[in-house]
Amino acid sequence: MIQTPYLLFLGDAPDALSAKVAQGIKDWRPDNAVGQFRMEGCGTTVGLSDMTLQEGLEAGAKTLVIGVANRGGVISEAWKTVLVEALEMGYDIASGLHNLLRDEDEIQRAAKVHGATLHDVRIPSVAYPIANGIKRTGKRCLAVGTDCSVGKMYTGLCIDAEMTKRGMKSTFRPTGQTGILITGGGVPLDAVIADFMAGAVEYLTPDNDADHWDHIEGQGSLYHVSYSGVTMALIHGGQPDALILCHEPTRAHMRGLPTYQQPELETLRDTALSMAKVANPACVVAGVSINTQHMSEDDARAYIKDVEDRMGLPTTDPFRFGAERLVDALEAL
Repeated sequence: MIQTPYLLFLGDAPDALSAKVAQGIKDWRPDNAVGQFRMEGCGTTVGLSDMTLQEGLEAGAKTLVIGVANRGGVISEAWKTVLVEALEMGYDIASGLHNLLRDEDEIQRAAKVHGATLHDVRIPSVAYPIANGIKRTGKRCLAVGTDCSVGKMYTGLCIDAEMTKRGMKSTFRPTGQTGILITGGGVPLDAVIADFMAGAVEYLTPDNDADHWDHIEGQGSLYHVSYSGVTMALIHGGQPDALILCHEPTRAHMRGLPTYQQPELETLRDTALSMAKVANPACVVAGVSINTQHMSEDDARAYIKDVEDRMGLPTTDPFRFGAERLVDALEAL
């Protein structure tokens, strides 16, 4: 088990998207985060108090969590001095990056010498099966996006929280490092060997009560040429009964791909639904989630209304304005 509370390491993250792991923990498990540690050149914040490593210890932090999700999941050379110092001071370290803590000699040696624990949460802990496509009992909802990092995880967490508030049977099923650090379990899907990804999603969402909803954390995008494979595994392995379309309208281009544009929501709807019907012919698109964090409230509400009028689907920003209408739509299925 990863010891709480955490000091969230933002390192030299250039922008808010790069610090999405830390932001997710701060938003969904605020009691677990005592503060943030930023290096010189860090271009973002998650709104917590800036602390030194010593101040974090004095505030009760037990684990330094790498709250950065950079392209390729790399532990940079610039971070290593800080991470080794943290281990020497008595911290454990947790990371969801592809570049594993245990593979870094300096970090591994420091952990061994000082009796610290390294948590690489992006390592599969189960020998997942190959997907069999057999229909499972229970209900499943999957968020699919026009791009990466558009709010798919937040959408699932918001819907799960609203269903729980209503006394409905509901579980959020994490598939990425941030969701795993928030909830304490899940499948690090993009670290699973490709042949077993869909089977890992089947494993994560087994048979359940007929009125139970699994909310599967979405990853990537069918239209993102770097990460479309993990999205397809979620669509087929998840066999969703419902899709929620997710979009961030203020972007100039796809994340990390300046020559690619996000698709229209209608295009995503048609493509994702046709792919979902391969595994579950009864799948429907139940609603739209708009990430309006970079919009004024008036602009956000106007944009949401326009999408809803245009598409005929309940539309909201579930984190900013609540997930009630999305849950209403799912409850009616």
